[in-house]
Amino acid sequence: MEQLTTTAEFKSNTQSVITIGTFDGVHVGHRAIMQRLVAAAKEQGLVSAVLTFFPHPRMVLQKNSDIKLINTLSEKKQLLEDIGLDYFVVEPFTYEFSRLSALEYVRDILVTQLKAKKIIIGYDHRFGRNRNADIQDLKKYGEQFGFEVEEISAQQLDEVSVSSTKIRKALAQGDIHTANTYLGYAFTIEGVVTKGKALGRTIGYPTANLHVPQTYKLIPKNGVYVVKALVNNTLTYGITSIGTNPTVGGTAKSIETFFLDTSTDLYGKELQLHFLQHIREEATFKDLESLKQAIQKDEAFARDYIQPLA
Repeated sequence: MEQLTTTAEFKSNTQSVITIGTFDGVHVGHRAIMQRLVAAAKEQGLVSAVLTFFPHPRMVLQKNSDIKLINTLSEKKQLLEDIGLDYFVVEPFTYEFSRLSALEYVRDILVTQLKAKKIIIGYDHRFGRNRNADIQDLKKYGEQFGFEVEEISAQQLDEVSVSSTKIRKALAQGDIHTANTYLGYAFTIEGVVTKGKALGRTIGYPTANLHVPQTYKLIPKNGVYVVKALVNNTLTYGITSIGTNPTVGGTAKSIETFFLDTSTDLYGKELQLHFLQHIREEATFKDLESLKQAIQKDEAFARDYIQPLA
């Protein structure tokens, strides 16, 4: 799969089958649509392309929007790799782009640049300036410019929408099991390990403090979780605490992970955490000894949980 950072980079001599959307979460419902896209392209001897936009349109058009996304752009690309797509096209979404008329968008972007021969799209898809065109307009443009429009049913789209809502709600509640069930994979957070207060080291539980640079990334509810990660190319399990360290009067939110059975120094390294199970809520303890005892229980829980997996 080739990732393009604008539609202008699309240089294929073969016409394409396209689907368009934000596909946040790249969950089971999204994958069904994309597998249909790949199959249609193969049947007709065309290339398959997903067209998405970044930043998310709401980030640009609603300045006060505090939208949180399930995936960062790099996570989304990673999740799409195994579907069999030919192209993942990320068009920069700007105010100027939003002012394109429906005709300009279809003619210049979909037809001229992406060489669309078939577009698989939801029945409720809207496009063009002020989102004033709909799927019926797209079908008329298809007759004019020589592409076919295949409609995704209301039922299938509703299932996709419900899944996205349930994933967000589950993560907000710390319900990792439900989120992962709808995602079809373990929810991930990636970032760079930075220096923390080294408090964990003083009680025998050194942690890797993860900095997530993308402020739009959705972070699960404060609490303690079982996670896994590749540490120096070795699958390693751990306990991740999301919260403010209230026991020591902390106020800033942090993501800290104690890895089981490894003491590798990870400062400055990139790390991707895969969330497997919620252990408990964030809590304030009367002293560090009580905190240490709670972490010991967390560790015992984690070891019991991963035993069948290891």
